[in-house]
Amino acid sequence: MSTPTSSSPPSEATSPIPIILLWRALRPARMQVDGRERLRAAVGAGIGMLLTALLAQLCIATHLMPSAVWLVAPLGASAVLVFCVPASPLAQPWSVVGGDTLSALVGIACCVLLGSNPVSAALAVALAIMVMFALRCLHPPGGAAALLMVMANIQDWRFALFPVLVNTLVLVTAGMAYNNLTGRRYPHVPRPPAPAGQPVAARFEEQDLDAVLARYNQVLDVPRDQLSELLHAAELRAYQREFGTLRCADIMSAEPKTVQFGTPLQEAWEMLRRYNIKALPVIDRANRVVGIVTLADFMRAAPLDQHEGFASRLRGFLQATPGPNSDKAEVVGQIMTRQVRVLSADRPVSELVPLFASTGHHHIPIVGQEARLVGILTQSDLVAAISRRSSTLGPP
Repeated sequence: MSTPTSSSPPSEATSPIPIILLWRALRPARMQVDGRERLRAAVGAGIGMLLTALLAQLCIATHLMPSAVWLVAPLGASAVLVFCVPASPLAQPWSVVGGDTLSALVGIACCVLLGSNPVSAALAVALAIMVMFALRCLHPPGGAAALLMVMANIQDWRFALFPVLVNTLVLVTAGMAYNNLTGRRYPHVPRPPAPAGQPVAARFEEQDLDAVLARYNQVLDVPRDQLSELLHAAELRAYQREFGTLRCADIMSAEPKTVQFGTPLQEAWEMLRRYNIKALPVIDRANRVVGIVTLADFMRAAPLDQHEGFASRLRGFLQATPGPNSDKAEVVGQIMTRQVRVLSADRPVSELVPLFASTGHHHIPIVGQEARLVGILTQSDLVAAISRRSSTLGPP
């Protein structure tokens, strides 16, 4: 009897790479950068290098620095990072200054101890990388700085001060001025991640992104906060493509049930039960939204945290207190949620998906001209719209 063989395809890690895929991997990818940005980066790098070179030559001419070398070659690579990818973690000021300078010191140390030879060169680059990782200043040109020290047989510790440290300080200073003047933040200040449990407008949370990055376990040349923004933007674009030109006005429930600030609690509660709804927009005389009252507002305002005697406590809470004074809420305006998210009737439906998916919203008032209430949109309305669109488009 023959043994059945598995029909599952080989894993990506063990299967050979087809020639066509290998060619695609080796072929340079198209850069999604327009001509204006390319010119901005090139001009900035040229200005930064010119200022650095002129200041370094001035230091030598005035005998401020005891060195005949006024510029180090790895600085050209640093300029590419500072002016072309100023948001990169590898291009931040500490990465540039610390990466180049500390790596130069490592290279000088290897040259002093082992001389200028292949073993010393390899060891200098390896140790420089370890130092940059440890001190959080990983910078690719730092490896070149360490190698340069060995190749040039530099054994003077002052070389790390000038030209390396001075060069990098001037370049970083020029990068700060030029990038910010041309609309690029530098240094890049990362936005703090959202606290755990705080809803965000997307189907994934910041903790999900952190977990994936930890599993990826590789250095990314993109700051974490910008990566999150790119993913959110891509997700929103996918929703826009899915829903096309569909607007809130197309799927909302028109003429919603409403209450006013002074509506008695008993009346609002009966409306919620009679119409089997979970929220009532609170409007003023001009039909503008001033709040919203939900079942959760009743539960929060009434002493309903215990099951025993629930019905009697609810009746007591809803019953109007006789006389002019009362120690409990009597009208909707006293228990409603005042901070209400509203959307205009012409907003794309695609913007609702992340709101309903992860922000905890179940109903959103829709406003028209002069911010007057024209409808309400619920999760049920959105699900019905998705169902109708799926049946119209048919299977993919």
